[in-house]
Amino acid sequence: MREWIPISTSPKGRLALAAVQTFGGRAFDEVTVGELAAAADVTTGAIYHHFGSKLGLYEFVREDVERRLLDRMEGALAAGSAGDASARVRGALVVGFDFAVRERFLHLLGAPPAGAEDRLVALLAATTSSPVLGRVLAAGWRAALAAVAYGADPDESRAALRALDLRLAA
Repeated sequence: MREWIPISTSPKGRLALAAVQTFGGRAFDEVTVGELAAAADVTTGAIYHHFGSKLGLYEFVREDVERRLLDRMEGALAAGSAGDASARVRGALVVGFDFAVRERFLHLLGAPPAGAEDRLVALLAATTSSPVLGRVLAAGWRAALAAVAYGADPDESRAALRALDLRLAA
C-alpha cells in the first residue's frame, strides 16, 4: 500500500494530477518536463525533487492508474457468471477498456510497463491458466486502446473485445 495519497493542492499532488492527464493523452516521449511543471503550476525542479525525473513521475502515476484498472478488472472477474470463464474474461477486458477510455488513460495503459512485471498479463494468465494466453489477451486489450488513441471509434474496439471467442474451462 502506498505510504501517502497526494493532496491535489500540494506541489506533489498537482504534479501527479497533471501527469495523469498529460501522459494519459499523449505518449511519454511527446511530453516535456516544462509542460508538466506548467500544468501543475510548479517549477521543473519540483519534478526532480519529488520524483527524481520525468520517468519517475511517469512510473508513479502509471502504477496508480494500473492499480485502479486491475481493481476494476478483478471485480468484474469476481462478479461474472460462475460457470462461464470466457464470459468473465471478456467482461473484465471490456470493463477495463471502458475505464481506460472514460478516464482518458489510453497512452498510460496502452503499452506494457517498461522493465517491470506486467500485472495485466499476470492477472489474465492466472484467470485463463495460460501464461501465453494472458500475454495474447493483454496485447489485444492494449491494441484496442491504441486504436482509440489514434482515432478509432471506441465502440468498434469494445465490440472487438466482446467478440473474442475464448475456449476456457469453467
